[in-house]
Amino acid sequence: MMTDAITQNAIRALLYEAVTNPKPGLVDPVSQGPHPDMDIYMFIDSSLSLQPYFEDAVKIGKTFNDNDLTKMFSTLRTKGVLAEKAMFTATHNTNTHKGAIFALGIFACAESYSKKNQTDLFATIRKMSKGLVEHDLVKDNQQQTAGEKEYQKYGKSGARGEAGDGYPIVKDIALPFLKNSTGDIQTRLLDTLMKIATIASDSNLIKRAGNINVIPWLRQHAKQYLQLGGYGTTQGKEYLLNLNKEMTKRNYSLGGCADLLIVTIFIGLERGYL
Repeated sequence: MMTDAITQNAIRALLYEAVTNPKPGLVDPVSQGPHPDMDIYMFIDSSLSLQPYFEDAVKIGKTFNDNDLTKMFSTLRTKGVLAEKAMFTATHNTNTHKGAIFALGIFACAESYSKKNQTDLFATIRKMSKGLVEHDLVKDNQQQTAGEKEYQKYGKSGARGEAGDGYPIVKDIALPFLKNSTGDIQTRLLDTLMKIATIASDSNLIKRAGNINVIPWLRQHAKQYLQLGGYGTTQGKEYLLNLNKEMTKRNYSLGGCADLLIVTIFIGLERGYL
């Protein structure tokens, strides 16, 4: 069976993100960063294990006929649970792509639906994710995830909030930035990642740091890197390499920013920006 273009671009997005380096606080082909239990090969295996999930996501989007798009999201979420199991099998129970299963699954499903119905992608995502924060985060739950704990402590709604708002960081910031970026793919993706870091409140980073003050710290560094001209300049490259070392030393991870980069790459591929 031929794999459709949306599924291929979803897998490509995961692999493009994985091989881009040096990514501060993230695994790449050169460094494990602050993730001693992971390496690039694990990310490749994890990415490929998710192909059936993205095929399901595309099929759900293509065949959904109800007006209530939250039902489409519920159907997708059921498949997402199975995708997590496939990922954990491929990685020997290491969480490589849980955030990407959530975000990229939504994007692949919404893109499929939007292409068929000629609707706006980001509006479709908003309709799919309507009420998600209230449903998942505003509740008394003893088995709280890190995202749920952060919502209670800091009022940050994380990945669910981004989805519920229709991913404004991707739509308004990251995607236009990627489209207008210059240089080779590595440079463009590193610069886009750091552009995301100037605005995102990365729940993964907050969890690692144990406080919310780490967000302005990251934003300041990301802005400084871009002001130096990004990875295409000697100063920018040196700055990013030093930031990478600093984040590894502090055990900081940019998992949330990486997920936003992945979906930005996906739409970039879909739109022909890459």
